[in-house]
Amino acid sequence: MTSSALYEELRALIFEVAAQNDKIGALEESLKWGQPSFTPKRKNTGSSVRLSKQDDGTVGMFFICTTKLVDRFKELYPSAFDYRGSRALMFVAGRDYDRDALKHCIGMALTYKLKQ
Repeated sequence: MTSSALYEELRALIFEVAAQNDKIGALEESLKWGQPSFTPKRKNTGSSVRLSKQDDGTVGMFFICTTKLVDRFKELYPSAFDYRGSRALMFVAGRDYDRDALKHCIGMALTYKLKQ
């Protein structure tokens, strides 16, 4: 698998999570900081999730650091992902990752503003 294929797989997973959760609904795709960003179209629902292919061939899934989402992911899934500080999960093409845990994390981000 190439980093481009991994990027597309992760992008599809973001849309899959949104489609499976009625609280999220449709997503708006835009560029933020030069990276594709995915945010619920419904206002006051969730935080954005951004994707970016990195120069080293990895793909980063970025979250707004002030939300403390990545810190929560670390608590829930301490060894499931390669974390980059308080803002990203990093993925390597061809390396397995916990798909269910990632779907949960994406869902947490896309519903961040809702009372849980």
